[in-house]
Amino acid sequence: MLLLGGILLAIFVVPWPWGIATVLGGGLLDIAESLVLLRWSRRRRAVTGAEALVGSTGVVATRHQVRVAGELWRTKSADELVPGDEVKIVAVDGMTLTVKREGPPPGGPSA
Repeated sequence: MLLLGGILLAIFVVPWPWGIATVLGGGLLDIAESLVLLRWSRRRRAVTGAEALVGSTGVVATRHQVRVAGELWRTKSADELVPGDEVKIVAVDGMTLTVKREGPPPGGPSA
């Protein structure tokens, strides 16, 4: 984009010797910007699909279902789950989430 602006300035506004410098400057800034954005975009690997759910939280809808990001998923857990409990997703196995309760167990002391 800066290169295009430099070319337009060189043609219509800036006197001849400075027009070349304007185009070169715009081109160099475009290259530098592209390199910075490329490096920034590769900082971390993109996670998609069910694997992206690991680490997120959801709310228990029924004894064997949890609502995560507006969707119902089958669950398995070592904890006794009660509807309304907040859970954290620790693993994904096909279409089943392994979850762990967040917070105190039901009937336990409140924080």
